[in-house]
Amino acid sequence: MLTVILVIHLLIAIAMIGTILLQRSEGGALGMGGGGGGGGGFMTGRSTANMLTRTTGVLAAAFMVTSLALSIMGNADRESTSILDKAEPAKAVEQPVEDKGPSAPIAK
Repeated sequence: MLTVILVIHLLIAIAMIGTILLQRSEGGALGMGGGGGGGGGFMTGRSTANMLTRTTGVLAAAFMVTSLALSIMGNADRESTSILDKAEPAKAVEQPVEDKGPSAPIAK
């Protein structure tokens, strides 16, 4: 099961990289998709941008879900490694009392 989710996670990551690279940048220099030319293509520049934005959002949400699933499933069989669980209780050590001799009487 862990392997299946990991493969899905990797495919989502590759698809998200592709959709992000297809989007038009603010400067317009690096974007490969959504060219502003005429020609009455399948989709206009605005509808292509909306579709790519929504696709990126859906892929990002799926990426987060698979990330959480992988982290939960990866930690399912781990034991607690707290130092408090391994520590032995401290033993009371008796301190030797020094003999200071007889004490002076208290004057009244």
